[in-house]
Amino acid sequence: MTSSSLPVKVIASSRRKKTVAARVVNGVIEVRVPAAMPVDQRDRHVDNLVARVERQRSAEHIDLLDRAQTLSRRFDLPRPTSVQWSARQKLRWGSCTPSEGSIRISDRMASFPAWVIDYVLVHELAHLTEPNHSRRFHELVAAYPKAERAEGFLIAVSLGHAGDLADAPQQCVVDLQ
Repeated sequence: MTSSSLPVKVIASSRRKKTVAARVVNGVIEVRVPAAMPVDQRDRHVDNLVARVERQRSAEHIDLLDRAQTLSRRFDLPRPTSVQWSARQKLRWGSCTPSEGSIRISDRMASFPAWVIDYVLVHELAHLTEPNHSRRFHELVAAYPKAERAEGFLIAVSLGHAGDLADAPQQCVVDLQ
């Protein structure tokens, strides 16, 4: 099972038939599972849910909107209307809706180095101006000094060459052409 910074308590419930759930209660991650669930399946669910709770806890300490606004000023990019973590992004590092000015960043990035998160924010901020991967878009993103290094990091994680980060999304949002 996955190691956690908080103790983990697995509660087998006879009332639960199919669903699993996890939450932090008094400093303990409680994972509720159906009592009839096979042990190997239960362990997989526990590992996944504990990892999700840990990512959410890491994400709470990063003010994405503040970072994005700082980056938009520094690189002369549009200011977003909202920036938030998303637990639903399984195949992308980030996404945006240019018409609304909203940006979503995968919570799987919460433990990544700040310069990688900043790169993805710059990438999405550039999309607020250029909604495609045009030459102009790439020029805007290239202004970020660690763009190439961050792209390499994301590619390595996507290919599973980053140890504990191997459960990260398998598709990289960066277009390297």
